[in-house]
Amino acid sequence: MKRRLWGQLLAVVLAAPAHVLQAQSLTGVWQGVETKPGEKHYWPAVLRVQTGKGESLFGVLYQEVGGQPAISVTFQMDGTPTPDGLQLEHVRKLSETGRSPFSGWCAGAISFSYDATEEKLTGHATYRPMLDCDTGEFTFYRIKLKSAATVPAAALSSLRVSGRSVRWFADAELKHPLATGNTYRTRLSKTTTFYLTQGFYPTAESPVVPITIRVTGKAAAPRPSFKPAPVPPAPPRPDTVRPRPVASAPVAPAPVVLPTVLFKLATAELLPESAPALDQLAAGLKARPALRVRIAGHTDRVGEPQKNQLLSEQRAAAVKDYLVKAGVAAERISTVGYGDARPLYPSPDARNRRVEVEEVKEPAAK
Repeated sequence: MKRRLWGQLLAVVLAAPAHVLQAQSLTGVWQGVETKPGEKHYWPAVLRVQTGKGESLFGVLYQEVGGQPAISVTFQMDGTPTPDGLQLEHVRKLSETGRSPFSGWCAGAISFSYDATEEKLTGHATYRPMLDCDTGEFTFYRIKLKSAATVPAAALSSLRVSGRSVRWFADAELKHPLATGNTYRTRLSKTTTFYLTQGFYPTAESPVVPITIRVTGKAAAPRPSFKPAPVPPAPPRPDTVRPRPVASAPVAPAPVVLPTVLFKLATAELLPESAPALDQLAAGLKARPALRVRIAGHTDRVGEPQKNQLLSEQRAAAVKDYLVKAGVAAERISTVGYGDARPLYPSPDARNRRVEVEEVKEPAAK
């Protein structure tokens, strides 16, 4: 079913009375699957539940044929809460794709039990006789915040949600992944909305669930951006003195993290918000043509260490390529990758997918 149709249907539903606690606890979007005992076929599904008049429930059930998403159906569902869950009945078919004269969708009644710990609905369907319709088994999960909705500013906080195969994103368009799993450890400086999805039998109608975390207090002042330290001129040497060769270039004290230079998950592709910091770095390097730097690439501890090592080297190379295109001489920039060996934050955390810049003292001439 198209999302526009779902919005039109919800517009006619009355708000639930405050005393209908069980109905309220089950409203929302559930994602899962229907199976039939003894059969290999399966039907990914999305169930949207809303309270209706009095103690009634109103729902929309979307289903696809597993492996054939072009074959789908959307049913209007009516029902009531029960002591341990809810009871839904198929009312009418709202839309259907891929219809065939030799097959059809089963309809009848579904009895669900609710597990509040896992935010899980387990349902048993009893269908009206048609073709080979008899029974079916449903399993649904929904994303719901299970940890505190308010955290202190700049404190390392564990955000925890329900759901299966959860992925966290920074944007509703799902272009900027942050983490996977039911727990995300991060530090927030302001109220932030995350956008979550489930990988448990996804469909064309799978929801993106926004989770907003409020922040109290004030965060510490941000770390200053990278400014290359001035290089003092080398003292004059008598012509008769020849220094010994230097095996490797010594580096200046602590490297500087570029906090806004970040990459897409599992790639060396720079995110668009990296440009301002890199442009500033390029301008600083061009203003001091004698300065040499080393770019160090890092990854998060997600995936295999060998692949992360290669990825960190590719990320350092991507930053060098950017600076060279901005007009910095390539011979002034060296690169190194540390893989996932030097995380700054507990994994997974997008801030571990970073680069650091350190000044390299120019080797003395022979």
